[in-house]
Amino acid sequence: MSNDQQYPYHPGGQSPEQQPQYGYGQDPQQYGHPQPQAYPQQAYGEPAYGGQMYPDPSAGQPDQGATQTWQGQTWDTQYQPVTGSHPLPPEVHAEPAPPAAAPPAPAADGYSAPTTLGNARITDAQRARAEGRSPVIAPGIQPAAITVVLGLLLAFGAAIGSYALLVPLVLLQAVTAAGWFRLNGMWPARQGIALAFAGGLVADVALLAAGRENGPAAIIGTGGVWVLLTVVLQLRSRAGADERMQGLMATVASAALAVLAAGHLAAVPDAVTVGAVAVAAAVLVRALPLPAPVSVVAAVAVAAGAGALAGAATDLGAKGALLGLAAGVCALVGLRVASYDYPSRFVHMTAGVALPLTAAAPAVYVLGRVLT
Repeated sequence: MSNDQQYPYHPGGQSPEQQPQYGYGQDPQQYGHPQPQAYPQQAYGEPAYGGQMYPDPSAGQPDQGATQTWQGQTWDTQYQPVTGSHPLPPEVHAEPAPPAAAPPAPAADGYSAPTTLGNARITDAQRARAEGRSPVIAPGIQPAAITVVLGLLLAFGAAIGSYALLVPLVLLQAVTAAGWFRLNGMWPARQGIALAFAGGLVADVALLAAGRENGPAAIIGTGGVWVLLTVVLQLRSRAGADERMQGLMATVASAALAVLAAGHLAAVPDAVTVGAVAVAAAVLVRALPLPAPVSVVAAVAVAAGAGALAGAATDLGAKGALLGLAAGVCALVGLRVASYDYPSRFVHMTAGVALPLTAAAPAVYVLGRVLT
């Protein structure tokens, strides 16, 4: 077999090892090899095979022994060939971003639901202040109804005896301790609530042991001891200075209110009956959907009338109207304090129930002593 037949695709039938190697800048014609024929520049899109994109199959296969030459332009950078069986990837259109979710609507009971969008939750009082409305939100009819029930229990318990009065009084002190902490936005505060409630219980025991005639000494003494105990416990706390001060003030105030509620146990039983009935009537009227000035006047008037009716059933007589008027005013003050919402209905179930009756305790004790 000849060299042309062994290596048909190399000039002269030479093997790759036998072909001459040209150096840089050397002319191939020096070695007797002609250069490829130059073709004129073709326009974009014209075929390189004389009108056909590919060679004509009818022309037959080229001679295996003939030398093949390149028939196309080698450096046409403007021509972009078709990719054949590999199509271009489809264009991906970016989907529009979904619209932001609307904020949750207020709940049916009038209190906003906790947010799920990552924003810090604000209270209804803060939202009202930001919108230019009053941050004071009245507790409503349901806490007023509970106050009426608790007031009637105090009235009947006082008419029966001291130990019968002690049962609703302890319940009032527990609600007072929890409600004050809730009103200050400190929840849960189990230690502070327990400490304040314990102060109220100690005052009750001191009153039962010392008697009604020594009521002021028992109440003031218990309050002083509990203030000192609260300060000592706060000094042992590892919280920050601001948090310790806030806890100290809330605990002292809550304990003072729980101890102050024991004034019902130190007061004259008839005065407790009249005052509790007057508070219940005032709170119930104040919860009615009336304009604010009309509601306040109506609540005070109804409290005086209820005190007169209750006084007629006791030894106070007509003097019960004055006691009922004073108790009604104190109840509205306590109700106003409980109307600062932080931030749920539970605050009105505690502070809204307890503060009207607790705030009326000094008036019941003092006027009961004066009028009898």
